[in-house]
Amino acid sequence: MTAGGWWTESTSAILKLVLAGATLVVVAWGLARQRQAATSPARSTSAIEKVRGKILGVLGVLGFMAYFNFGAFHFNGIYVHLWDSLHHVLGAKYVDELGYDHLWTWDHLYAIFGDPYQPIFEGWMALAGWAMATERTRLGLLVGANTFRNPGLTAKLAETLDHISGGRAILGIGGAWFDLEHKAHGIDFGSGFGQRLDWMDEAVAAMRAVIDGGSATSATGGRYAFDDLRHQPLPLQKRLPIMIGGSGEKKTLRSVAKYADMWNAMGPLDVMAHKVDVLKRHCDEVGRDVSEIEFTLGVKFTIRDSKEEADRVWHAAMEHNRTPMSEVEDDDTFWNGSPEQMAEKLRPYVDLGFRTVISEQPAPYDTETLERFIGEVKPLIERG
Repeated sequence: MTAGGWWTESTSAILKLVLAGATLVVVAWGLARQRQAATSPARSTSAIEKVRGKILGVLGVLGFMAYFNFGAFHFNGIYVHLWDSLHHVLGAKYVDELGYDHLWTWDHLYAIFGDPYQPIFEGWMALAGWAMATERTRLGLLVGANTFRNPGLTAKLAETLDHISGGRAILGIGGAWFDLEHKAHGIDFGSGFGQRLDWMDEAVAAMRAVIDGGSATSATGGRYAFDDLRHQPLPLQKRLPIMIGGSGEKKTLRSVAKYADMWNAMGPLDVMAHKVDVLKRHCDEVGRDVSEIEFTLGVKFTIRDSKEEADRVWHAAMEHNRTPMSEVEDDDTFWNGSPEQMAEKLRPYVDLGFRTVISEQPAPYDTETLERFIGEVKPLIERG
């Protein structure tokens, strides 16, 4: 059965199960939507549009991540890390319907904002669920923790996801940084960032070879002990993309230059300009054309008619997620404002080569930001 067929046949039954006992909340939402409809332009009457507001009134999530590609102006992606079968499916379907091309989730065992013991689920399993709920969005971890799994297993997971999704997988990978989740789960965290990045470089080299149809055998003295590692079936994609996250100048950017199809980084414009120069030097040294690498910028949008309104929404979201403002008020990856302000701030990054922007949205599920990101910021950037 196709993903679309599954969705059509299952929606009614799932809705009955989830909405039972929540009539007052659903009705309150429905009345609000009716009042809004009286003064708003006609909107889509798709299955997602008909039910998504009811579900958002009943259920909650801890966050979303939206992504789009400025090169072709394709809007891609969303991030979620609290699983409810219906809400998770509706969120994925909604992003698919809006026109986003990629759907991302974290790879963390503990939450990294606010209380680390908030609910969070395993990344690859979440992606497999999304694969059955979407039709065109590409799927990946932003980014996978190399320390969590043997790289041979990671490659197999990506290959399997590529088949489940019909050729839509991206293999996201990074060195890992959150010590608490490693300690709690008894996962080797290494001696420091340098060693973990050495492990990642060795891992990505092996995964690239195996995913492309070759084999991997480890050198003596390395972290891993691959012995003519080979995989079948190979991915459906001719080249399953690998995205490396991070911007360390000596090791991470060197690995990006050698192996990555996509690079994810975040920071002020002057910092990103410097990182791009460093990456270009690494590419020159390894004989790689830097234009082969897709630059992706990480931000956290809250979009409203004014910055003041966006700030109020953002503050409420931080409180909802039990995240003290003292922990985030100096974080320059939070961008709050109007579509015009967001477009103006993004343009110099686009000129620098960051044709892809990934925006992490905190709970509750901020449909207005998602809609205005693709519906208003995108056209403003297109017009230049």
